[in-house]
Amino acid sequence: MSSVFLNVVPLFILILIGWMAAKTGILKEETGDALGEFVFKIAVPMLIFRTLADAHFEGASPFRLWTVYFLGVAMTWAIGHVLTTRVFGRDAKIGVIAGMSGSFANNVFIGLPLVAHVVGKDGLVAISILLAIHLPLMMVAGTILMEGAAAKVDGGEKRGIAAVLKQVGSNLARNPLVIALIVGVAFNFLGLHFPSAIAIVVDQISAAASPVALISIGMALTRYPIRGDIGLSGTAAVLKLMLLPTLVFLMSHLFALPKDWATALVLTASVPTGINAWLIAQRFRSGHSLAASVISMTTAFGVFTVGFWAWLLG
Repeated sequence: MSSVFLNVVPLFILILIGWMAAKTGILKEETGDALGEFVFKIAVPMLIFRTLADAHFEGASPFRLWTVYFLGVAMTWAIGHVLTTRVFGRDAKIGVIAGMSGSFANNVFIGLPLVAHVVGKDGLVAISILLAIHLPLMMVAGTILMEGAAAKVDGGEKRGIAAVLKQVGSNLARNPLVIALIVGVAFNFLGLHFPSAIAIVVDQISAAASPVALISIGMALTRYPIRGDIGLSGTAAVLKLMLLPTLVFLMSHLFALPKDWATALVLTASVPTGINAWLIAQRFRSGHSLAASVISMTTAFGVFTVGFWAWLLG
């Protein structure tokens, strides 16, 4: 158990360092934004590229991996929506935000460093494959559901699915994570290799991804205070930290995923809620405090639940 926490606790200490640096003013808010941009556009894509460029896929299909993870996401999201609208009596827009907050894991900034530390290279292959469609699929689902809920609650017309897909597709074509995955897989299948000097640079930038990502997410947390309906926020946090990884764990056994891939998926399902849930709330001007509270709650308590899953799967 102690060795598990030695892998997990340092990750959350780095998040705490980032939070304290921003809270005390040692680093300015725009510094955190710059670090986050560096992670998303350069460091993590470089890590994904390096991982996939020399990975051994051995005929493994990504479709079972995607099915396992997104079945867990769909069930958690649906349960969160039903609890919010039927038990807590909130409208459909809040239901979408609660469902999304309970099922949208912070895979890039926390999940990827966690899997790298606990599982290693094979786990990074799995998380890289997941990241290829995780963000676009979740944002498409969140946007479509929120547009439908907004039309129902506020009136007016909603955009068609084709219009949403066109917008997201345009963004996806420029997404650094997707580009890195495509280039990495191409390098792998073509048997290409970098010169030694370039390989060293790639390794150095990749090594920066984990610590910089964790510090930047800690700095960003100062924007998401816990406030509003604690009961509903706490329920969504429980769904995120406990139900989602449990469902992914069960699905991974049902679909007989390889052990390292299953471990990677369960661990990334157990990490705190991603900031994108708040971005959807911000865009549709509904559920800001709910999404913010869930992000902070899951990050505060995530060290315990992530540690539990790392121990169970170890």
